[in-house]
Amino acid sequence: MSLNRELEDILVVSIEQAVAAPYCGLLLADAGARVIKVERPGGDFARSYDAGLNGESAIFAWLNRGKESICLNLKTNTDMQLILRLLSKADVFVSNLAPGAVDRMGLDGETLRRSNKGLITCQITGYGKSGKAAKKKAYDFLVQAESGLCSVTGTHENPSRVGMSLADLSSGLTSFSAILRALIQRGKTGTGSDIFVSMFDVMADWMNMSLLAQRYMGGAPRRSGLQHSFIAPYGAFTCKGGDQVLLSIQSNREWSVFCQQVLAQPELVDDARFENNPERYSNQRELDALINTHFSNHTSTEIIAKLDEAKIANAALNSVAELSDHPFLKNSRAEYNGIELEIARLPVSSESTETSHVPSFDEHGQSIKSEFGKQHEKISAIHKR
Repeated sequence: MSLNRELEDILVVSIEQAVAAPYCGLLLADAGARVIKVERPGGDFARSYDAGLNGESAIFAWLNRGKESICLNLKTNTDMQLILRLLSKADVFVSNLAPGAVDRMGLDGETLRRSNKGLITCQITGYGKSGKAAKKKAYDFLVQAESGLCSVTGTHENPSRVGMSLADLSSGLTSFSAILRALIQRGKTGTGSDIFVSMFDVMADWMNMSLLAQRYMGGAPRRSGLQHSFIAPYGAFTCKGGDQVLLSIQSNREWSVFCQQVLAQPELVDDARFENNPERYSNQRELDALINTHFSNHTSTEIIAKLDEAKIANAALNSVAELSDHPFLKNSRAEYNGIELEIARLPVSSESTETSHVPSFDEHGQSIKSEFGKQHEKISAIHKR
């Protein structure tokens, strides 16, 4: 038996934009929750990230499949009453608005639980909720830089950002896991809780390997491109025709097998320059030259076959185009305004294989208003106490 719509009875309201909260909502929707995406007039600006689907955004489709969309202007009393009605029935409220925006609107967890005891709230911010951190505007790339990630990413000469929205996606994933914990806790206590996820905090936790090296190991590892900061051989090596193959030798046993079965140079096993990893790393330039010389006489296909046979960890240095056609890649399908697209499948997926629908802007506005747009006066009175 596999996972299949285990959150089917859970209602999620998400005032979301960009990537972090939408990715959290995507994971909740894939688990079977009903996710109502609340968009401002003009819509989530991620709808304009690209125009790859006949003018519509493919990135937006990836992040928002399986949700419902409603446009609300929360500066108006009518729409504020509707969001209160929605939240009085919701199990989970997710947001990633500007710092303090949710609290200024009176949509904080303490206030909302006066009319909905079991409500779980999750606020995603850039740097936190208090002091200077609460006032600092954040985007993924900026959090990567502020958290030190860029300082350990890139070549010896230049730092770099990670080439995808790592801070956003890791924060969405962290929020999803915290919400699942809160749902389990609510099952025991009957009461909801408040979750605050800072993108900076998430990245700081993921930076612990480098942070601990800085504090206890004499300094953070230097940027090393596709090489390792203390293991050799470890990196990308060039084969005949210019293709590169990455490999990693983690032990003396693997080094011995590599010399004998791949390089066909068994004498290197007892070479004092390469006897143990510290020596191999100290003589990395000579070692890399030896490997590149051997690899240059063989195609990448031949080298990978030899490495696989010897059970040496390796990978091709693929382009995104090569990923798109990769035999290991599993795809799912989504439909957006009549266009079907293929998206890399979520790593933990549900039993259902049906095509997910991506909502157009305010697609479900009228139906949601019809379903929830009653008893505003009662909800408003409770909210103002």
